[in-house]
Amino acid sequence: MSLKYKAHNPDGIYFVTLTVVEWADVFTRRDYCELVCESISYCQQKKDLIVYAWCIMTNHVHLFCSAPKLTDVLRDLKKYTSRFLVDAVKMNSRESRKNWLLWMFKSAGEKSASHGEYQFWQLGGHYVELSTNELMEQRLEYLHQNPVKAGFVEEPEHWYYSSARDYAGEKGRLEVVLIE
Repeated sequence: MSLKYKAHNPDGIYFVTLTVVEWADVFTRRDYCELVCESISYCQQKKDLIVYAWCIMTNHVHLFCSAPKLTDVLRDLKKYTSRFLVDAVKMNSRESRKNWLLWMFKSAGEKSASHGEYQFWQLGGHYVELSTNELMEQRLEYLHQNPVKAGFVEEPEHWYYSSARDYAGEKGRLEVVLIE
């Protein structure tokens, strides 16, 4: 993996993007989003993950986060969620795209020696250290405006799977340390 896609500063806050293979729109189902939220919450409680901002879009997840061993925490998060999300797709009797999604995850898994039968997330992840206030403000605006620009909501705080709710003074889905 390229050095630019790792977290080198253990005290840094990073903007991280985790993307579903082939940009498949998996997170159109609430139960899949909930699995990601539960996994992030677990990492917050057990792995010292601090989340400052986040947003789940239909095919990727953005996080502003930090942890003493962030790369390891996110690797574990991806490994865990990958297994449980693939299982959730398999078990979901109402999933109209089940065969297509499983075929896509299996095809990606066959191309990667480091994965099992299925691969859910694209390899690596995009890590940007938020080393200046300007960069932090720019990325925070981008993250919270993502659902608005996609046409899903009129206001960022209307997107349930986003920290925009917390930044608007409402209670959000995950525990967030607000950036002042």
